[in-house]
Amino acid sequence: MQISVTFKNLDPSEPLKSYVQNKLNKLDKLLDNAAEASVVLSVEKIRHIAEIKITGDRLSINCREKTGDMYSSIDMALDKLEKQIKKNKQKIKDHRQGSRSEQRDKQMLPDEALSLPPEESNQPQIRIQNIDFKPMDIEEASLQMELVTDNFIVFTNSRTNRVNVLYRRKDGDLGLIQPLK
Repeated sequence: MQISVTFKNLDPSEPLKSYVQNKLNKLDKLLDNAAEASVVLSVEKIRHIAEIKITGDRLSINCREKTGDMYSSIDMALDKLEKQIKKNKQKIKDHRQGSRSEQRDKQMLPDEALSLPPEESNQPQIRIQNIDFKPMDIEEASLQMELVTDNFIVFTNSRTNRVNVLYRRKDGDLGLIQPLK
C-alpha cells in the first residue's frame, strides 16, 4: 500500500508518520488489491483531526475523526476505516452470492412446472415452500401454533440447536418431530 502523510498546522513528526504507516499496513491485509492511502493530520484550535482516504480497484473509502489527542484520532479513524472495508467486502460477497442464487433460481423450473398435470402422471403434485425457522423453545413454539392457521411450525430448538417440527394432530393435540442425533 502506498501511503502519503500530510501535516497541516502541525510540525511534521516521524513517530506520528511511522505510527500511521504501521497501522495502515495492518489494514492492508483486509484489502484484496493494491491501494493508495492519503492521510491528512491537522490541528484546529484544540481539535486533532485525522482524515484518511483509501482508493484502489473498485474501492474509495473516506473517514475523518476529531479528538483531543492525535493518536486517538488516528486510532478511531482507522477503526472506522476497518469497519467500512469489512462492510464493503461483505457487500461485494453478498452481491456475488445473490447473483449466483438468482442464476440457480432461473435454471430451476417454477413451482407450477415442477409438477406434471394429473392427467399425464399418476404421481402426486409436489409444491415447494421455503420457510424461515427461528430459534425458540418447545413451549414458545406451542404458543406460536395457537397463533398460526398452519398445521405445523418449523423451528430451531434453542436448547439443542436442532431443527424441530411441531404439528397439530387430528385429535387436536400437538406432536413434535425432532432428530435423534
